Amino acid sequence: MTFGLQSDEATAFAIMDRAAEAGVDFLDSSDAYPLGGDLASRGRTEEIIGRWLRGKRDRFIIATKCFAPVGPAPFDAGNSRKHIMSAVEGSLRRLQTDYIDLYQLHGYDPNTPIDETLGALDDLVHQGKVRYIGCSNFLTYQLVRAIGRSETLRLARFDSVQPRYNLLFRQIEREMLPFCAEEGVGVIPYNPIAGGLLSGKHSRGAPPPEGSRFTLGWAGSIYQERYWNERAFDTVEELRKLAGQAGVSLVTLSVAWVLAGKAVTAPIIGASRPEQLDDSLAAASYALDPGLKQRLDELTHEYRLGDAPR
Repeated sequence: MTFGLQSDEATAFAIMDRAAEAGVDFLDSSDAYPLGGDLASRGRTEEIIGRWLRGKRDRFIIATKCFAPVGPAPFDAGNSRKHIMSAVEGSLRRLQTDYIDLYQLHGYDPNTPIDETLGALDDLVHQGKVRYIGCSNFLTYQLVRAIGRSETLRLARFDSVQPRYNLLFRQIEREMLPFCAEEGVGVIPYNPIAGGLLSGKHSRGAPPPEGSRFTLGWAGSIYQERYWNERAFDTVEELRKLAGQAGVSLVTLSVAWVLAGKAVTAPIIGASRPEQLDDSLAAASYALDPGLKQRLDELTHEYRLGDAPR
């Protein structure tokens, strides 16, 4: 989601090159990206990915999403049949492919009956334009109801969910993760390093640095609201001490903690420069000691119960 705003096309190509060399074969995008852009920039990230994929499409699992506004009309957003059918054609064109491996709803649409949405997605699966379907940013009850309706109506069901999850936001442990583990729904969490706060490089005594996730267009205020508070900085300081004792970077430790979740398939990692990938990728081969994981769980337990005190 950095491609096309935080990262220009050459940098985006370099990021994907490094990821591919490291064994990454799953690329997740959205027709709403780049993050922090406006209607004029929507779809730019998919276009960049599509150009990079030329000649190697079959080597990668491509995921993208629809829901966010991509035009000025009311039907240019949401999860109606009209928008989904239009949105998937746009993504296929920009990605320069004739099928999408995983097509996800980027958000829940209270204005469209879930049966209509699931029917449209089921049609796309039968048409061969989409292989699997999933959702992102759904509450647990919304996910459960959608899967229940798809089973009742004998429609394609969500194979994955993409929720926010990290050491500073653990609410999905209470209901969503147990449900997904029981029902076989893949979990691909985003924000494993809390928009960069879990890099340990930000200072509470200074404003968010320009060009970071915390100053990025309209998204900057969202990320500041999520993570830029005194309690989070206190927690990061304690986490940084544990990382130092373990001899590993805080980024690697944070991503490894997400990856260690029993219901988690894999965290979604991102970067605005190629070198930023290294510490995240290192988590795949880092053996998180059970005792250290327990200490991390205990230190961040309050974030499992709800928003931390400000």
